[in-house]
Amino acid sequence: MKLYYLPGACSLAAHIVLEWLGKPYETHQVERDKLKSPEFLAVNPLGAVPVLAEGDWILTQNAAILEYLAEQAPASLGLLGDGGARSRAEVRRWLGFVNSDVHRTFSLVFAPQRFVQEPAAQEELRASAAARLRELYALADRQLGATPFLAGQRPSIADPYLYVTLRWAQAKSLDLPGLANLPRFMAAMNADPGVQAALKAEGLQ
Repeated sequence: MKLYYLPGACSLAAHIVLEWLGKPYETHQVERDKLKSPEFLAVNPLGAVPVLAEGDWILTQNAAILEYLAEQAPASLGLLGDGGARSRAEVRRWLGFVNSDVHRTFSLVFAPQRFVQEPAAQEELRASAAARLRELYALADRQLGATPFLAGQRPSIADPYLYVTLRWAQAKSLDLPGLANLPRFMAAMNADPGVQAALKAEGLQ
């Protein structure tokens, strides 16, 4: 398997899961200014990472890649739940939350100019998105008060994705007052050997 990634982007979640799998894999770093190049668009017409290549087969979309990787993992890792339908649904619920709610809202923080033209409107949109992120992280914090990880007692594929977005929140100095469980979660993830290996490989540590 080969992972196309941009350091610190959402592809970091798949990079972490690949480390957890413990199987051989390759990486290919894509420079930000090459995402829309003809060469990379031939790999992913959307011009985005991550991309997972396995032989001639190409898989895009982070959530799909994470689920595919989870299905390659030993059952003992529990990356897609403990095997029961409800457990798998819980993982998918939180994966969807991070992908469809948190990550999507970050697009308004990172690039409001894609949606509105006037600078004042861009700042208003960015502020509204930041406020919405605080609400979303409050929900994640409440969940992490009940369980160590989003979907239970051990990490699933939803957790590295949440971890990546929290790194973005730190980079953007997003104020998250009164959320006590997210820092504990971040500390646990930062101490994980697979997380450390992926960060080091991407030059983030």
